[in-house]
Amino acid sequence: MRLNLSSQIVLDRVPQRYYRPENEFELSALTRYEKVPTHIYESSEEASVQIAKDIAKKIKAKNGNHFVLGLPGGHSPQSIYQELIRLCEENVLSFKNVIIFNIYEFYPLIPESDSNLRLLRESLLDYIDIKPENIYSPDGSIPKEEILNYCREYENKIQEVGGIDYLLLGLGRSGNIGINIAGSSMNSQTRLVLLDVQSKKEAVNTFGSLDMVPPSAVTMGISTIMKAKEIALIAWGEDKAKSVKDVVEGTISDAIPASCLQAHENAKVHIDLNAAYELTRISYPWLVTSCDWTNKLIRRAIVWLCFKVDKPILKLTNKDYQDNGLGELLALYGSAYNVNIKIFNDLQHTITGWPGGKPDADDSNRPERAKPYPKRVVIFSPHPDDDVISMGGTFRRLVDQKHDVHVAYQTSGNIAVGDEEVIRYVSLLEDVRQKYDAQNQVLKEKYAGILQYLLHDKKEGDLDTADILFLKGHIRRQEATTACRYVGMDTNNVTFLDLPFYETGRVKKNPISETDVEIVKKYIESVRPHEVFVAGDLADPHGTHKVCLDAILAAVDELKGADWLKDCRFWMYRGAWAEWEIDHIEMAVPISPEELRSKRNAILKHQSQMESAPFLGNDERLFWQRSEDRNKATAELYHHLGLASYEAIEAFVEYHPL
Repeated sequence: MRLNLSSQIVLDRVPQRYYRPENEFELSALTRYEKVPTHIYESSEEASVQIAKDIAKKIKAKNGNHFVLGLPGGHSPQSIYQELIRLCEENVLSFKNVIIFNIYEFYPLIPESDSNLRLLRESLLDYIDIKPENIYSPDGSIPKEEILNYCREYENKIQEVGGIDYLLLGLGRSGNIGINIAGSSMNSQTRLVLLDVQSKKEAVNTFGSLDMVPPSAVTMGISTIMKAKEIALIAWGEDKAKSVKDVVEGTISDAIPASCLQAHENAKVHIDLNAAYELTRISYPWLVTSCDWTNKLIRRAIVWLCFKVDKPILKLTNKDYQDNGLGELLALYGSAYNVNIKIFNDLQHTITGWPGGKPDADDSNRPERAKPYPKRVVIFSPHPDDDVISMGGTFRRLVDQKHDVHVAYQTSGNIAVGDEEVIRYVSLLEDVRQKYDAQNQVLKEKYAGILQYLLHDKKEGDLDTADILFLKGHIRRQEATTACRYVGMDTNNVTFLDLPFYETGRVKKNPISETDVEIVKKYIESVRPHEVFVAGDLADPHGTHKVCLDAILAAVDELKGADWLKDCRFWMYRGAWAEWEIDHIEMAVPISPEELRSKRNAILKHQSQMESAPFLGNDERLFWQRSEDRNKATAELYHHLGLASYEAIEAFVEYHPL
């Protein structure tokens, strides 16, 4: 069973020779803008195996002498740690001669608190044969008056063991390394720093909630990092793509702390294709090499050119092409006019007011086929509100156009409900009990126990009880059902899958399993849809969207021999965290002002996800605001390119089962 197919989606867009060139000459041309040696892998799993092998090789090369390894916490290195554990379990590798330094630790910490060292222990140190006395970590509990001396001693200890041989670094979304945030001095050593907002949000996966994240951390400084003999910087996922570009192709600046690695003689960057997506050789290959001009790459180049010269498509000239490295297209098509018309029509044909296909119409230039009509349509929603946030206008259009629409909510979303919501609902339930079932002592005691826990007994870091998680999940169920009812859908077609990977009660979820896939598979088989919409929003900072997408793609992979599946199309939506690039959009559904207001109202049915929602992410806007802004921005992009002006557009990309 293939459980990581979402990482393969980008392979359809990027020819292998751009990230795995055949020879040194081609590599030199492709990487002319890159200032740090950068290795691009097809997936984070492939990268992790290679990095772990490299670490193992260097440890063995010491022949029993000490090897000093600096390690980070966070999510990115977890797959590398798993591979190192596997090598140890198979007796391929030993850590008996390894000294490990934890790169940073949060401060202040209480004894029972989560910590970076605890995460390192749970993900690596407890499973390898390292000597306890060879593990060094900043102390998050030392008295404040001792911090300065402690940091000096930590710095001295690194020097006493001969310095760090190999330093593994994760890349933050703001370009930070360790907890060296924007503005960190290039001469900085181990020290106490205050966390910025972004660093706190990135630490949520360690501590469970933003409120639990300590205000500061003791971290190795930029100077300490730069003294390491070898450095490997890792980054996975499209939410790291901008930071990767800044680090690899930008200038050295204290605004992007990781950019200092450009000055290190033995630093390398290891990234997957999603994280590489904004590098010149991946997104703008015509600037560094001759291209294999597919329709999508031509569209990408023309959209780029339009914004570079600030012209709509049909006003581009031969000179515009020649002056901006796109002379190849003139040679292929004869003139700017021919290319312009081709791409203008290509974009025009993505626009449709019939997302389920227009019945009895010529569908040769439409994104979705006319028949069968009506279609059985499934909308998969990772959380109980992603359907209306990301494609609420299309959702209503499908219902209004009489398709048989089904919605499957993949997770309960229970951890994203605040305690005050439960208090309000339980207080209401208690009022109802007193009026209609006053003698029911079981419910009376149950409600009293829940209120006692939430109002008086629950401390920071305490997990919710099973009863509270049940209530939080059902609050979200009812909000989702209400939104579906508002859209006009038959609520008998609403299904809550409650995939098990999500049900941990914590921000940190379990890995995807075959059980999750089987649940999705059985659901798809029960509906046998003609059209499926799935969340392709892989920028979700908590990773739930990716796991949910992997569950769907794995289920489809298991079913792909079925005859009925051959007549099914899959469309990926975005909107909650990012939007599709216009050059990849294959279906664009215009939304009128009235439909946009209706979409907002559907989102607002999810009252628990308004201002007080626990996990709004890095974007300070509420979800309805993000959604409207992105939909309006997509419409403006189409208009800027010379196409019709709409109030808003929801965008989709087709997924072809691999």
